[in-house]
Amino acid sequence: MFSSILRRKAMQSRGWRNHSSVTEFILLGFSRNPRTNWILFFIFLFLYLFTVLGNGFIVTLIRVDVRLHTPTYFFLSILSLLDLSYATTTVPQMLVHLVSKNKTISYIGCVVQMYFFLTLGITETWIFPAMAYGRYVAICYPLYCGVQMSQTLCILLAVSSALCGITCALVYTVFATNLPYCGRNEINHFFCEIPAVLKLACADTSLNDQVDFILGFILLLIPLALILASYIRIFMAILRIRSTQGQIKAFSTCASHITVVTMFYIPCMVMYVRPGSKAFPEDDKKLALFYNVISAFLNPIIYSLRNNNVKRAFLRLIGMTEGTQ
Repeated sequence: MFSSILRRKAMQSRGWRNHSSVTEFILLGFSRNPRTNWILFFIFLFLYLFTVLGNGFIVTLIRVDVRLHTPTYFFLSILSLLDLSYATTTVPQMLVHLVSKNKTISYIGCVVQMYFFLTLGITETWIFPAMAYGRYVAICYPLYCGVQMSQTLCILLAVSSALCGITCALVYTVFATNLPYCGRNEINHFFCEIPAVLKLACADTSLNDQVDFILGFILLLIPLALILASYIRIFMAILRIRSTQGQIKAFSTCASHITVVTMFYIPCMVMYVRPGSKAFPEDDKKLALFYNVISAFLNPIIYSLRNNNVKRAFLRLIGMTEGTQ
């Protein structure tokens, strides 16, 4: 199926090759009002700095505290690293464009940004099911957690998630770059996201819409189904706990992950599991801002405030508690 699609794309791109003349794009961002842009600059600068510090703090804390060297915190450190990198692919450039008259990005720069953004985002979609499975093993099989979630399996899940991100992002990017861009070069977005870029193509993008829908289904709905399957088993196990306090404690350990998954998957599904013709630029910018910036900003807060192990590890790090607890 994909080989025939690639042949059709190659024929289409050769027919338009001589007409493609766009060498750079203009990112319109959020507003043309300088005062509004300066306000947005300081808001997003704060969000980005907190994102870097918060996620960097979690990665460092998990690295230095041996009590957090478990599968659950291994995947949490990867999630924090992905969030930090994810935001860095878009926010620094957005900050520059908010206070600069020059809002251009080269064609190559746009393609590179698109690829790395997709790679990190797709990798994150598969890290979430791995985290859910880790919680399932920890709650349902606590005595065998070290056996069923071995270090080798954790590394294998992380590497396979990254390989899926690298490969699928390449498919997205190749299909987008094979289209000709020969007219308008203004992207109504704050970074080079696939749906916004495709609107500028000088050719029919229905095939791209089909490919994007198929990949979106595979990369969003299948991981989400795996997460739901893990949590159904977890909730069934929790309901068998006789102590109400024990049930509440078990539920609370899952609340952070469920909250983060919800914040990430819902905007992504609205963005990618739909035809490009149904996209509305202003709504898309808000959705992208939520799962790219706000989610990465909130994750450290959610995991820090709701996770007693992280809080205790922090207190041990600054010397306010001693001994093993």
